[in-house]
Amino acid sequence: MPTHIKLILSAIVVLVAAFAGWWQLGLGHQGPGYVAWGLGAFMIFALWVFPEAKGQKQKGER
Repeated sequence: MPTHIKLILSAIVVLVAAFAGWWQLGLGHQGPGYVAWGLGAFMIFALWVFPEAKGQKQKGER
């Protein structure tokens, strides 16, 4: 995946996770708020560290 796409996805994940965590903490739900932030951090980590899945070509395919 191109780097500029990863940067855009990372920015979107940061915004959504920050908003979700802030919103949950605002409602008084500490656990789900921290889970939202942790999940967002893990998603960004996984996007940059783990390789992109690519299928192997079968015999006879181009």
